[in-house]
Amino acid sequence: MLPSSRYIRCAGYEIHYTEWGAPEAPVVIAWHGLARTGRDMDALARHLSSRYRVICPDTIGRGLSQWARTPRDEYRLSFYARIAADLFAQLGIDMAHWIGTSMGGAIGTVCASGLFEPQLKGRIMRLLLNDNAPRLADAALERIKAYAGQPPAFDTVMELEAFFRQVYQPYGWLSDAQWRQLTETSTRRLPDGRVTPHYDPAMVQQFMHHANDYLIWDHYDALDIPVLCLRGAQSDLVLPETTAEMLTRGPGMRGLLQVVEVPGCGHAPALNVPEQFALVDGFLSDT
Repeated sequence: MLPSSRYIRCAGYEIHYTEWGAPEAPVVIAWHGLARTGRDMDALARHLSSRYRVICPDTIGRGLSQWARTPRDEYRLSFYARIAADLFAQLGIDMAHWIGTSMGGAIGTVCASGLFEPQLKGRIMRLLLNDNAPRLADAALERIKAYAGQPPAFDTVMELEAFFRQVYQPYGWLSDAQWRQLTETSTRRLPDGRVTPHYDPAMVQQFMHHANDYLIWDHYDALDIPVLCLRGAQSDLVLPETTAEMLTRGPGMRGLLQVVEVPGCGHAPALNVPEQFALVDGFLSDT
């Protein structure tokens, strides 16, 4: 099955998303990571599309979505939650499951808590955090800022693919075809003809002006829904002591949290192989 490529206006911006599956099926929102695009979710969305309507947005400033006019104010979790609330409203989504990789998991957490957008409280049924947690390791954040804030440019797409293969090696196994798709769906050409990752470098201002934006224990503690945290076994972003604390707070304290370590991955599992599909399937279907 091929996705439909669509555009919608949310919070004053044109937002691109791909949609998979039947319109009447239960909804899954699949939200990508910091410097990525919704097309990262293709393999998972294709797998789920026979049972779910899967919506994969490009965050503002990424992929085919518009870039922020005021980066300082709009590249932050509260504004991303506003975009998500508009997305729910305009697509007629009453209830949804949420699968979020890295930043996408943080967006899902703040949406599900309802602290930023009260109208979303109770409308996210299950939350899957793919290598994301309410506190992220400082050293890993510095590493991400170092490559995300100054995206490289290359003469050829093949050189950019080699870069992606290096920097995203912690994703785990991808086929050659998947590496090529990852590259082609997240590449833009600069005025001088070179190619670079398809996002606004100003999105890194989130870390400069909102240093604690990803410290979201208050949102996590407010969750009363089932949560699955998939931690890459070699992740430097989500540390074991953080997942241990998650088990004592919020949904963990309420017996609603599962933590599963994904072997062969760091930050973050690509959600593209049968073993990872099985983890997602089991969580979404667990009643």
